[in-house]
Amino acid sequence: MNQRHLEKSNSGYKVYLYIFYVCGFIMVSSLVFGVYITMIEWMEHGTYVMGEAIQNTFIPFENFSRVSTWIFFSTIIGWYCVSRIGWKRTAGNKIVGWRMALLQLMLLGFTIITLYEVLYNFTVLNAKITVGMIGDNVPNIDMLSISYPDPDRPWNLVFATKVWLAALIISAHSFYLSTKPRKNLEAEL
Repeated sequence: MNQRHLEKSNSGYKVYLYIFYVCGFIMVSSLVFGVYITMIEWMEHGTYVMGEAIQNTFIPFENFSRVSTWIFFSTIIGWYCVSRIGWKRTAGNKIVGWRMALLQLMLLGFTIITLYEVLYNFTVLNAKITVGMIGDNVPNIDMLSISYPDPDRPWNLVFATKVWLAALIISAHSFYLSTKPRKNLEAEL
């Protein structure tokens, strides 16, 4: 069975398009909320923990789903929708030769960097949990942060792990799409 690319005339095209719009709305509203809360924290205390407000806010009700989880979900689903509906922009011979080689090397580099960041953040998160549990003190995992690279602007470790994992999935999928055999546009029409 040959996989057919999605065309604007397919009924599934509009589904992917509308889901992408919903994901875009989730991402933009989460960004606005995060920037607003972080600015308030900065003005009140002179410092902030990147992603802490997003990690510790639940939507639509308490203990349902965190804003960081909605961001994680919407970026991956939104990327998949874009890759399904936007295939014509890169199909055929639009990106070839040295440009495609540079694109593939860049995507491979992003994949390696994001893999390292996921492993690093997850390892530090695991180490902080272990250190907290050694003294019979179970830490609040959602409040753990690392003061790296700037001590005045630490990152929430759960938030950082989710963000870098989403970036890893998207960059790895992009690299995969760039290396798989490409269909000719004329053959698809």
